[in-house]
Amino acid sequence: MATHPKKYRGEVINVTYDVKRCMHAAECVKSGLSQVFDMNRRPWVNPDGADADKVIDVVERCPSGALQYAFVEDADTHLNTSETNESPETNSVRPQPDSALYVRGDITLKDSDGNVLEQTTRLALCRCGQSNNKPFCDYSHHDAAFEDGGALGTTNLADAVVDTDGLLELQTTPNGPLLVNGNFALRNASHSRILYGDKAALCRCGQSKNKPFCDGSHSAAGFTAE
Repeated sequence: MATHPKKYRGEVINVTYDVKRCMHAAECVKSGLSQVFDMNRRPWVNPDGADADKVIDVVERCPSGALQYAFVEDADTHLNTSETNESPETNSVRPQPDSALYVRGDITLKDSDGNVLEQTTRLALCRCGQSNNKPFCDYSHHDAAFEDGGALGTTNLADAVVDTDGLLELQTTPNGPLLVNGNFALRNASHSRILYGDKAALCRCGQSKNKPFCDGSHSAAGFTAE
């Protein structure tokens, strides 16, 4: 059954939480803002527990985009001005050590049939091949003991700085890689190496010997995903 993000209403901003997007990075509960984010309290999100700018800062740290915010248009009726008030960053893609693929920017995520799954500014996508919520990360890499330090393999992407603005389109392929189209910067996990390009095919099965890039290993591994 499809789920909808849970809305937590405040005087200045509303915060929404989409459990199906959450990868349990715990940036919110580790933020020190326990008066806003407290898993032992119900409701666990209190948007009025701190200044709005502090709440926004924590929400924007959420790598999966499970947490979003919107300013309240009318303090009496608590109407949102939009789905989110967050401005897209320049497009960036970064594999996390032994974990997900973090994507930020002006993102459109599509399935293999071209249907739009998400239009957002933050995503955490599965790259271990084990998620039960593909293409999103659901923390399965932990139980699967997925190991990859987040280095950048061999590629034709360049290290010359180019524009990384504009729409970044991500599309899954049947039983295969994630296709990336649009200007982006690809960073290794330590941020010590940055490559630039406008097209890439990234591994989703977790078996590539040239991570984060696809090398065709999904076929031999019998990887299945839409």
